[in-house]
Order: sequence, then C-alpha cells, then structure tokens
Amino acid sequence: MSIYSNLMTNTFAAPKPIATSGKKVYDLEYYIKGAAAGGICCSITHGALTPVDVVKTRIQLDPAKYNSGLVGGFKTIVAEEGAGALLTGLGATAGGYFVQGWFKFGGVEFFKIKAVESLGDEKAWALKTPIYLGSSAMAETIADIFLCPLEAVRIRSVSDPEFCDGLADGFGKILKTEGVGGFYAGFGPILFKQVPYTMAKFAVQGAAADSIYAATGSSPDSPPAMGNLGVSLGSGVIAGVAAAIISHPADTLLSMINKAGAGGDGGTVSRLLNIAKEVGFVKLCTNGLLPRCVMIGTLTAGQFGIFDTVMGALGASKFHFHNPADDKK
Repeated sequence: MSIYSNLMTNTFAAPKPIATSGKKVYDLEYYIKGAAAGGICCSITHGALTPVDVVKTRIQLDPAKYNSGLVGGFKTIVAEEGAGALLTGLGATAGGYFVQGWFKFGGVEFFKIKAVESLGDEKAWALKTPIYLGSSAMAETIADIFLCPLEAVRIRSVSDPEFCDGLADGFGKILKTEGVGGFYAGFGPILFKQVPYTMAKFAVQGAAADSIYAATGSSPDSPPAMGNLGVSLGSGVIAGVAAAIISHPADTLLSMINKAGAGGDGGTVSRLLNIAKEVGFVKLCTNGLLPRCVMIGTLTAGQFGIFDTVMGALGASKFHFHNPADDKK
C-alpha cells in the first residue's frame, strides 16, 4: 500500500494517540503551533540573511561584474549603492518566507503525522525517509503557491534597485504591466528549486539528527534541552549545505528568469531553456554556490533551532519518529 494512498481519507478524522511520539495526541492546535513556529523561524532567518541573498542574486544575474566572491560582492554593492542596498527586498523576503514557513513546516508536521497514523508505528519507522520526502514535497508545493508572487517582487527589486519603493509598490507594478501571470513566471523554477531542496532538507536533517542522537546515546525526549538544541543546529547545517547544492541550478534559473528580457520573449519553458543554453550547466551549478551554501547552511540550522525553541515556548512537544523495538528492550 502506498504511504499516502489513504492519507486524505483520514485527514479530518479525530486525532489518535501515536506511540511513535510517546502516545501524545496531535490535534488542530498542535498543527497551528507548528505552522506558526515555521513561519516565525523562516521569516527571521531569511530576513536576517537578506544581505547575503542580495549578493548571491547579483552574482547569479551579473557574474562578470560581481566576480570577486561574497566579500567582494558586499564591497562592490556598498561602494556603488550604499549599505542600504544590502537590505533590498527585505519586506518581500520576511513576508514571503513567513507564509512559506507556515505552510512548509506546518505541512510537514501534518503530512508525516497523518502518514504514521495511516501506516502504524512499525511501518512508519521503516519508511521514515520516504515519509520525510513525501511530506516535505507536498508541503513545499502548497507553500510555493503563496511564496512565488513575493519572490518575484524580491528578485525584481534586487536585480533593479529602481524597480519599486517597497513590497506594495512592487506588487502594483508587476500586476499593472504583466498581470497575475507575471507573479508566476518563475513558478516552474521555484518548484524545481524548492521541492528538491525541502525534500533534502528534512530528510537529511532527520537522518543527521538520528545519527547524532545514536552516537551520543541520547534521544530527543531526553534532557537537557540545550543538548537537543545543539542537535537541531548541527543537523541543520548538514541538511542546509546538502539542500543548497542539490537545488542551486534551479535557484540560478529562478534568479535569471525574473530579470527583465532574460531568455527572450517566448513562454516560460522556452525562456528557461534559452537561459540554460546561454549560461551552461557548469555555471548554473556554480555561480553563487559558495554564498548560497553559507546562507542556506546558516539559515537551515537557525530554522530548526528556532522552530524547536518556539514550539517549546508554545507548549508543544515536536513530533519525532521513534523505533517501537526500543520499547521492548
């Protein structure tokens, strides 16, 4: 039986105790707390790293000019446009990623718990990696529907500092000149980037956290809390770097297709193919990769650390997979 074949049938059923997580009941209140924690952690981390993202995007869009690496990119932008230019797109970034984090983290919690309820503890433990992958893919697809318009405004404002005076102004200009379709010109690339990125992010983080707990002889339910926070941060760095490398070609395409005139005048697919041919596979994979690894590694560690902290502050105990065989020892 497929992991998600009868998932939606049981979606609104009364929540049941799950032995996988210490027989706790996961209800609507838990999912709202998880979504809120996800929105907060993504908004804070992406917002704080806006300067790195500005430099990374400029390197992707104009590698000939910004050819001196991350530090050199910072210096060039500050010298030519002032330090304030490093915060270009901050509003779109913080707002967009709050919405995205709400649906992504909240969705992952929802889908993986429903999968465990459907499969049972033993099968869920054996299939935890496919559950991570399927849950994160579905959650990210939903999240990207809401993220894409805000990401379009952010990239336009970063690539052209004169484009708009803020988030509302940017929305208005795109809507007026291109219609609703202008917000979703990069929807294909954003799915191609974000879905594999999120799948790798949650699956690798889960596997890394399990390995750290196994190596230290501890568990996520064991004190001290600071030890668990350290596991979240360490596994988050590993997951972030892996996810950044996997999704970087699509990230480069997403940056470029939102640049005016990039890829010609055809449809989105045609423009993407033209950009890929012009840039070449190697440059798609490497332009801006180092700053992106720094950015994604840092923010992913921060996201998991903040998520766990906020969940605790809200009085929620985060869902963790648990090997039922351990209960028989």
